Amino acid sequence: NLEEKIMISREMFLLGSNRSVIREIFEYSKKRAAEIGAENVFDFSIGNPNVPAPEGVHQAVRELLESEDDIYLHGYTSAQGDTGVRNAIAENLNHRFGTDFKAENLYMTCGAAASLKICITALREEGDEFITFTPFFPEYRVFVETAGAKLVPVSTNPDSFQINFERLDEAINEHTKAVIVNSPNNPSGVVFQEETVKKLSEMLKTKAHRYGHPIYLIADEPYRELVYDGTEVPYMTKYYANTLVCYSYSKSLSLPGERIGYILVPDAVDESAMVYAAVCGAGRALGFVCAPSLFQHVIERCVGQVSDLSVYKKNRDLLYNALTEYGYTCIYPDGAFYLFVKALEPDAYAFCEKAKEQELLLVPSDDFGCPGYVRIAYCVTTEQIERALPAFKALAQSYQQA
Repeated sequence: NLEEKIMISREMFLLGSNRSVIREIFEYSKKRAAEIGAENVFDFSIGNPNVPAPEGVHQAVRELLESEDDIYLHGYTSAQGDTGVRNAIAENLNHRFGTDFKAENLYMTCGAAASLKICITALREEGDEFITFTPFFPEYRVFVETAGAKLVPVSTNPDSFQINFERLDEAINEHTKAVIVNSPNNPSGVVFQEETVKKLSEMLKTKAHRYGHPIYLIADEPYRELVYDGTEVPYMTKYYANTLVCYSYSKSLSLPGERIGYILVPDAVDESAMVYAAVCGAGRALGFVCAPSLFQHVIERCVGQVSDLSVYKKNRDLLYNALTEYGYTCIYPDGAFYLFVKALEPDAYAFCEKAKEQELLLVPSDDFGCPGYVRIAYCVTTEQIERALPAFKALAQSYQQA
């Protein structure tokens, strides 16, 4: 047995030798494209923004690279990030949300994944549990369990994917350290309404008082700006004091490969200085100090800018309207760039294999904690969706005729 012969971490070996289902399909897509041509493969697997970064980002990169201060551009910043960068982000948040944040409330990170991992590591103590809501980004389980804690998924209302408060009430106990909220949601595109957020906040306050310790809210917000039809995304810190915000510019500025984001620890958090110090300590322990310097400075110059997100709304409307016409059941997404669709048979994996016959590459929902669905990432060209519609129709007909 190979695992018994090699003296390495079995846990890390298993994580490294078994990619996430999203990555497996993404790799299959590249292989299939090489075989039959990329134009003949309809890859809806990965949330890779297809709209370009704003011109302001390109301009900022050019201007920075033309400067002669290489140490400023490519040298280490402070472990928690450049003060000027953090100041610019704080001022922008204050302008947008009427808050009072400072540079000292922010810790720059390598994207939202690093933000989440740092926060979980900073908060975790022996026996802790972290709650999240289905469907959820599968890496939450990896982040929580490799920190030595337990992930507790709580099923949402199936007709809306809003929080089911009876189930949440049953799930919270003395071991609950935090609740992870992702709104707009990956994979459903659902936005938690203000009424939902208020009710969640009141429940967490009541439970924290009952158990005699803070219950934190971790707001995972890489899709905050990706909303449609005037939908408002409540800013969690204004509703619940013990909120940590994890943010990434991957989606709003179309910079997923640059790995740049932040953690926000407001002063209103209980013992906020200690929590911020724990965030710094977790960043140090995980080797996440000093986020990429060049793109910290790009963010300072481009804070508040957003890519042209209108194509995502166009894609959502085109795909949602067509699929519902073909007989699919879809959750209507108010944000993000995913469509969460009921599989046409109970086994979502089998349905995805059937879809491959039409060269449709979809992601089964089991790892999202919500079996029986598939995720379709519509952050692709509108032309790809138009070319894929006959394949979606043929797939539906193959079940209707069976």
